[in-house]
Amino acid sequence: MKPLLLIDIDGPLNPYGGKPERRPDGYTTHRMQPSGWSGPKPLRVWLNHGHGEELLALSRWYELVWATTWKDEANVWVGPHLGLPELPYIDWPAMHGASPRGTFWKTQYVLDYAAGRPFAWIDDEITGLDREYVDRRHPSGALLLHIDHRIGLARPDFAALADWAEAL
Repeated sequence: MKPLLLIDIDGPLNPYGGKPERRPDGYTTHRMQPSGWSGPKPLRVWLNHGHGEELLALSRWYELVWATTWKDEANVWVGPHLGLPELPYIDWPAMHGASPRGTFWKTQYVLDYAAGRPFAWIDDEITGLDREYVDRRHPSGALLLHIDHRIGLARPDFAALADWAEAL
């Protein structure tokens, strides 16, 4: 069984923290209105279409899974723009709630979803506390890759994911 690649959208795929007046190189602007968005105007989302090809290449080693607050709407609003097939997603039991020992709220649910399988997780909210928590509680390999929300996924991140999977 392949390890999981758990993919967050906002930060890794949508570098929302970049300068609002300057879209990052290689990205296109999309306006989206997912059900969780309550703003008066559609949400601005920057996507790099090359990321879809990179993620599909990683599917050689990984089972791709959405690990985003977009949940199943990632398959409607983001996946098609990147050329991704419909992917499974983590259906968070609770979002933005309490978390153990200062960890990111997703971390406990990521471990539940992985259910002992090796996994790599890309997110802009991962910290050292999350790595320590996973190291103590996860019996198999895990790579927690923090992605800068101002830059998004970059070539070295894809290389690190491939290298880690090949080393398993």
